[in-house]
Amino acid sequence: MASVPLQRMKREEKKRSQTVQTTAPLAADNGSVNYLNVKADLHRTLLDDLDRRNLIGASEADLTRFVNDFVAQALQDSVVPLNEQERVRLVDDLLEETLGVGPLSSLMADPAVTDILVNGPHRIYVERFGQLELTNIKFRDNDHLVRIIQRIASRVGRRIDEGSPMVDARLADGSRVNATLPPATIDGPTLSIRRFGKRRLRAEDLMQLGMFSATMHQFLQCMVEGRRNILVSGGTGSGKSTLLGAIAESIPGRERIVTIEDAAELMLDQAHVVRMETRPANVEGRGVITARDLMVNSLRMRPDRIIMGEVRSGEALDMLQAMNTGHDGSLTTIHANSPRDALSRLETMVLMAGLELPSRAIREQIVSAIQVIVHVRRYEDGVRRVESIAEIAGLEGNTPQLQEIYRFRHQGRDGKRIQGVHQSTGIVPRVVDQLRALGTDLPMSLFQAGGS
Repeated sequence: MASVPLQRMKREEKKRSQTVQTTAPLAADNGSVNYLNVKADLHRTLLDDLDRRNLIGASEADLTRFVNDFVAQALQDSVVPLNEQERVRLVDDLLEETLGVGPLSSLMADPAVTDILVNGPHRIYVERFGQLELTNIKFRDNDHLVRIIQRIASRVGRRIDEGSPMVDARLADGSRVNATLPPATIDGPTLSIRRFGKRRLRAEDLMQLGMFSATMHQFLQCMVEGRRNILVSGGTGSGKSTLLGAIAESIPGRERIVTIEDAAELMLDQAHVVRMETRPANVEGRGVITARDLMVNSLRMRPDRIIMGEVRSGEALDMLQAMNTGHDGSLTTIHANSPRDALSRLETMVLMAGLELPSRAIREQIVSAIQVIVHVRRYEDGVRRVESIAEIAGLEGNTPQLQEIYRFRHQGRDGKRIQGVHQSTGIVPRVVDQLRALGTDLPMSLFQAGGS
C-alpha cells in the first residue's frame, strides 16, 4: 500500500491536472514543453495505476513490463504531440522515474561525481574532483522530489514520511543515501547520495593520486603482514574507507576476514570474507542490529582478522577487547581531526558502552590494542592525502604518547593545487622490534629522516 503522504500528493496532483487538457496538443509552439507536460501527465496516471494494482513494491522486472505496456497503450489511445524520438525517450524516462532516481540518473552515471547533494527540488549540487558545484538539473517540485525519496526508501525496505522524516539507505550499486523530509528539514526535502566507484581504488592508484608515498605503503604492508592493529582517522569525506580497503590488500588470502559496516562499502580481493551489516529498526521499532551486536557475534565466527568500517559508539570497547585478546591485525576507522583527537574520541566511545571504567584503564586498553594511527585529510585543493602516520608509544603518567613516523610536508601551491611531499621524521618506531621478533625485518632506509 502507498503511504498516506503519497496518496495525498497524488490527490493534489489530480486536482491540478483537471485543468490540463491531455488529449489536445500541448503548447504546440515548444516541443520541450510538450514533452515535459506529456511525461508529467502520464507519470501521474502511471502512479495511480501502480497504486490501484498494488504494484508499488513489485519486482523490477514486473515494473519494467508494466511501464512498457502502459506507455504503449497510452500512446495508442491518445493523440500526443510527440515525435518518434520523443516517444522512445518517454519509455526510458518513465522507467527511470518508476525504478530509479529520476532526474539524478545522469549524475549517477557520471564516474567523476562522488557526492550528489539535493537541497530542495531546484538546487542540486555535486562534488567532482573534491570540489562542489551547482548543476542545472532540477525536479519539478517538492512532490516530485518526495516521490523519488520514498521510492528509494521503499526499494530497500525502509520508510520515510511525516511520522518518520529521516532515512539512511544503500542503493544496489553500493551508494549511501540519506534523506530528510519536513519537519526534520525546515525548507523542504533533502537528499544526499555518497557514491562509490565501480572500480575500487587500489593502493597503486592512491599512490599515483598522491595519497601516500611508496615508502609509507611499504611500512603499512609490513604492519598488516605482521598482524599489527591499525586505526585510520580522518574527517568526513577524507577517504578513510578507501584507504582502509587499500591497507587491507596486504592481508594474506589464506586468512578468514570478517567485516562489520553500517553500509557495506569495502570491496576486498580475498576469497574468505564474511560481510556483516547493521540494520535500523523497522516500522514497528523492532529488528535493529547494531554494530556492537555484530562485533560480539563476530568473535564466535573464528575470524583471523576483524575489519570494522567505523567505530561510532560502544562497539569501540568490544573492538579494543578483541584486539587485546588474540585478534591481532584488526583494522578500523574513526572520525577525528588529528591522531591525538582520535585517541580522545576513542576513549569517549568506550564510555558510551555504559560501563563505568576509570580513564586510566581505558587508556591502557587503547595503548595495548592499537599500534599505529594513520590520519588522512582532504586538503583545500580537494586532494585526499595521508597527513600523518603515528605510533602509540605507551603511557607517560596518564597520557598516551604519540611519535610521528611519517608526515605530509606542505611546500606551497602551484595554482589551485597544494604542493608537498610525504617524508619520514627519522624516528624508528618501537613496532620494528615487535615485527623482527615475528620474522619481518623492516629496512632502516624506510625511516631515514627526510626520505619520501
